[in-house]
Amino acid sequence: MLATAALPVLVAPAPAQASSPGPAIIAARLMAGLPTPALELMSQLVWKTNQQRWANGCGLLAVDQELIIASIRQSAHMALTGDFNHVWLDGSTFVTRSRAAGYTQPSGENIAWGYPTADEVIAAWMASPEHRANMLDCTNRSIGTGVSFGANGTPYYTQLFGRL
Repeated sequence: MLATAALPVLVAPAPAQASSPGPAIIAARLMAGLPTPALELMSQLVWKTNQQRWANGCGLLAVDQELIIASIRQSAHMALTGDFNHVWLDGSTFVTRSRAAGYTQPSGENIAWGYPTADEVIAAWMASPEHRANMLDCTNRSIGTGVSFGANGTPYYTQLFGRL
């Protein structure tokens, strides 16, 4: 299953404190708790997205820690709740969730669930005009991916794109 959002929190961000960990530390902590298959799929999504971009004349995307945080949160939310949606019940969107993670210029989000491999997710996104547009938007400069598995083993995927 697919869904996309063009430009239109798991929890609200804590007030900034001088001693609060930076985005790289938060991403590392989040990723440390992920099973190896999730991390491998996340990496494959980046690699395969960049292959598509290169083949279509766009520059390669840099991996952004803040977009990873927001992507993992989105995938975990979908896997936990079964709510396959870009807008959460609290009204947050990929824009507000990306900004809560510290990223200031989010530009698009692709989500999917149920595909067993990264190849199948990428093929499905490339076959969908809206998803393809997010992936091949040559003004995007950054990507974050997230994968989480539901209790029944179903994978939930998120790609977030940004302009920084």
